Amino acid sequence: MSSITIIGTGNMARTIGKLAVAGGNSVEVMGRDQSKADDLAKALGGGATTGKWGAVPTGDIVITALLYGGVVPVVAAYGDALAGKVIVDISNPFNASFDGLTHSGETSIAQEVAKVAPADASVVKAFNTIFRNVLEKGRPDVFIAGDDPQAKTAVGAFIESLGLRPLDVGGLKMAHWLEGMGVVTVGLAGNGVGHGDFALGVNEFTG
Repeated sequence: MSSITIIGTGNMARTIGKLAVAGGNSVEVMGRDQSKADDLAKALGGGATTGKWGAVPTGDIVITALLYGGVVPVVAAYGDALAGKVIVDISNPFNASFDGLTHSGETSIAQEVAKVAPADASVVKAFNTIFRNVLEKGRPDVFIAGDDPQAKTAVGAFIESLGLRPLDVGGLKMAHWLEGMGVVTVGLAGNGVGHGDFALGVNEFTG
């Protein structure tokens, strides 16, 4: 199983943390508010621990369960503490009307993270196309993007420990399009599907 550090104490941190513990992974929680981190680790159970904000994470895989605006600054602030780690960005940089992305050009939060992360850290985009309620109670496909095959293999193994299927979409530049899929998911929830109890996935056909 995997050794995971979750930076953040919000709803996605709690959901991924619960799944990680249930899947037999070791989990560390880090938060700016130490009391919130302590409370979340206690709620997760399964031997979940807390680390000090900004310290070297114990997890080999570090999940930044943060709002998109905080991800790059936090990774930059952690600096060399993230050396050699696999950093998983799960954020969606939605615009104010949730029908587009905040950044212009063909980039992504994950690609911007890679610019400020230590040179020997690897960045993977994952989980951003899944609503939290579906992650809590469903078995959605998890699309991942990254440039380091070993990092993607490690993240894929973690995703499988959650009872989910990882689907590799390619290099880190594909994170831009995964963020676009996040926009499509929200658009479907508000229009054609009409609710958030679904996830995008892949059906394979033969014959």
